[in-house]
Amino acid sequence: MSAILPPDSSSYRRLSRRRLLWWGGAALVAGAGAAAGLSRNYWMSLLGGDEEEDMLHVCVVAPPYPYDPASGLPMEAPRAIPKDARCPVCGMYPERTPAWAAQVIYKDGGVHFFDSPVDLLQFLKNVPGFSPGYTREDIISAWVTYGRTGQWLAHDKAWYVHGSDALGPMRMGDLPAFPTREAAQEFAGRRGGKVLAFGDITPSILKSLSSDRSHAMHENM
Repeated sequence: MSAILPPDSSSYRRLSRRRLLWWGGAALVAGAGAAAGLSRNYWMSLLGGDEEEDMLHVCVVAPPYPYDPASGLPMEAPRAIPKDARCPVCGMYPERTPAWAAQVIYKDGGVHFFDSPVDLLQFLKNVPGFSPGYTREDIISAWVTYGRTGQWLAHDKAWYVHGSDALGPMRMGDLPAFPTREAAQEFAGRRGGKVLAFGDITPSILKSLSSDRSHAMHENM
């Protein structure tokens, strides 16, 4: 840094501690990412970023699982979760908590699996950041799970409950999904929370859930 901005320069003194850490973290990720296969998406929250675009999550990003024509499934149909699949947002193993799992399928047949609906929705907001080489336009379908039934639901047709006492895979609040408004309302009547259609999930709701999960991951590091 001193080779670019001398320590006694006014420009250097005006840099905030957060900005210095931002640059340091970005340089570290840029240098290590290609070799280690690390996503750039976690460093900023570790480095103190308080803006939504600064909240990045570190996890090992595996390439999407390829489509197997021998499966007999349509390319856009949901698939079984491999045991070694890792969520590109949080790094956890979705197969271990199948009642919460989600997935996206790309036009080339590849699929990524997610730990929960919140992780899926975070991913959809920033596909290139979590899956380099892909954009949201490359996705042909996205799915969430209807609890213990194992039924896959189109993510934009499902109903969600926000603010219930149901804890997701990270033991934090999440967005359990349901096939009908009535099913979601019945759940909310027992467990609390508000029923939301996909279009009702506002950026502020997602940000609050994502922030809680980020803090939990930091505490467990």
